Amino acid sequence: MTDTSASAPLTAEQVAAAPAVVLRHGLVLTMDDARTVLTDTDVLVVGEKIEAIGRDLPVPDGTIEVDASGGIVMPGMVDTHRHMWQTAMRGYGADWTLTQYFVWNYLEHGRRFRPEDHYAGNLLSAIEAVDAGVTTSVDWSHGLATVEHAEAATDALEAVPGRFVLAYGNIHGAPWEWATSADFRSFVERRMPRSEMLGFQMAFDVTGDSEFPEKAAFEAARELDAPVTTHAGVWGATNDNGIRLMHEHGFMTDRTVYVHASTLSDDSYQRIAATGGHASVSAESESSCGQGYPSSWALRRHGIDISLSVDTSVWWSGDGFSAMRSAVNADRAREHHEAHATGDTITHIGLRTEEAVAWATRGGAKALGLDHAIGSVEVGKKADLVLIKNDRSPVMFPILHPYGHVVFQAQRGDVHTVLVNGRVLKHDGALVGIDLAAARRAVESTVEHLRAELGEKEWIAGMNPEIPESKVLDNPYTYTDYADASTHAAAGLS
Repeated sequence: MTDTSASAPLTAEQVAAAPAVVLRHGLVLTMDDARTVLTDTDVLVVGEKIEAIGRDLPVPDGTIEVDASGGIVMPGMVDTHRHMWQTAMRGYGADWTLTQYFVWNYLEHGRRFRPEDHYAGNLLSAIEAVDAGVTTSVDWSHGLATVEHAEAATDALEAVPGRFVLAYGNIHGAPWEWATSADFRSFVERRMPRSEMLGFQMAFDVTGDSEFPEKAAFEAARELDAPVTTHAGVWGATNDNGIRLMHEHGFMTDRTVYVHASTLSDDSYQRIAATGGHASVSAESESSCGQGYPSSWALRRHGIDISLSVDTSVWWSGDGFSAMRSAVNADRAREHHEAHATGDTITHIGLRTEEAVAWATRGGAKALGLDHAIGSVEVGKKADLVLIKNDRSPVMFPILHPYGHVVFQAQRGDVHTVLVNGRVLKHDGALVGIDLAAARRAVESTVEHLRAELGEKEWIAGMNPEIPESKVLDNPYTYTDYADASTHAAAGLS
């Protein structure tokens, strides 16, 4: 066997040659139905799957041995909503509101992204996700102005051996047009194998227009047997009318993912719950830019399944630890706030960290229809595993409350080992067989292109852009004249 406990990080050649991998003596958060926690336990991976779980497991000759003692073994995290193409502009919009984001991307500069820029953003984002222990990511790819952009985005996802879902969208075109085009249908038939390594969704929003023009896009999704992911409950953009129209026309299913779901009424939440839908909470995003108060507090009351997402690195961090932490903090703040408003005091918190870890793992797997394959550490499931261990960090000991440690103590620098589909992609804190330098070169080219296109003055101004007098204040979607004044009415401005 190959003992890596005190050796240099693994090479791609060693990984390819090994018949198996075993994580030894770890504290295992299985995230199975019983939420079983195992101590001093080995996890043996043979091929793509978890072969055995137990103590002092026998392993084949040549097995890679990873010392997991003092660390936490858990399922890989699942991100159900990440605009991966925007990662090439990491941090550029740190001070944006949602309106400024709409102006910059939807009205002004989003069309300047070439296919190669989508490739660069997706490539870096895919690597970033794996590095942080996010083994499955949904590429909410709503900048696909042409099929060539979609080809480039897919090429990037296939260049990184993680697990991904391409959620095809185009903010610059009407969904009822691009979703029914021959080019789109041809792309899906050629490039979307519907494998467990590369899944497919359709990504578009419903404005609430009573004519329901999005119906054609839903019909296309149904014909392609493609789940729909949609930004729902976003202040000033998508609200209850969209949910009602989807429900009345029979397009709300147990495969639909509602992103944010922050400004919905009880009626809308009840429709989502009744149809078995899933929510994707991006609390770091919702707290910062104005979609509405992070929705897990409301979703829990209605029994809606929750997953987590990071939204976009153009603003925030791209790791599941931040997603869990921000969701828990927002949920608990709301619980205290509601109690204080009635003169009560919360003595026992409603949301425990165990639930947040479940949202980040099993919840995402369920939302993507992959619960049979990933999301928990169980024999027979795909080996998407993360070892959190950092012997060089004072934060990684003692581990007294493992769920709390994952949510509030650990961070991406503590991700020691990552396996996706049984393949080691990170070990001892270093990526294995992934060309980070190539991603750097691609992103540098994209930044150079955009700065040249905009000019230095406009590039700097874009970090806090002025808001022109335009319909973006009522409706950010450039492909329709529909505007719903409900948000202005709520503010007493109509």
